[in-house]
Amino acid sequence: MDLRNFIRDIPDFPIEGIIFRDVTPLLKNPKAFHTAVDEMAKTILDWDFDLIVSPEARGFIFGAALAYKLQKGFVPIRKPGKLPYETTSIEYDLEYGTAQLQMHSDAIQSGQRVIVVDDVLATGGTASAIARLVQRSGGDVVGMCFLIELTYLEPRKKLTEYPVKTVISY
Repeated sequence: MDLRNFIRDIPDFPIEGIIFRDVTPLLKNPKAFHTAVDEMAKTILDWDFDLIVSPEARGFIFGAALAYKLQKGFVPIRKPGKLPYETTSIEYDLEYGTAQLQMHSDAIQSGQRVIVVDDVLATGGTASAIARLVQRSGGDVVGMCFLIELTYLEPRKKLTEYPVKTVISY
């Protein structure tokens, strides 16, 4: 199954000049979604890790599905003000601005091995920020996995210290 057939391009979203790779058509197709999760899982089966961390919103979908499939823990990374317990935060640059992410301060224990999972790897800014957040908490980022990589933005330049696996490249 060619998963690219289920990715919709939306020009000028969220701002002019950006082509947004929309995974919602893939998510609504049971076979495509199942295939996407299975393909992502195959890429990380040989990694030794304890937790998957993923940012909201679409990262939750793939990260939680992979955590369930691989019987690993899941840690949500949220925007400010969304988590009910004590948090730790990081600010970072986006493809089209700046943002802040938070996780519960007790989400990752010292020495836990963590994989970052998200739907799209664009500039690498979000993934890099999450890795720094994990490391500040004492976790060890052993790799990153994405459904889609926008290679023309050269995101791996920001992630040189991590193994990165993707299923679809643009």
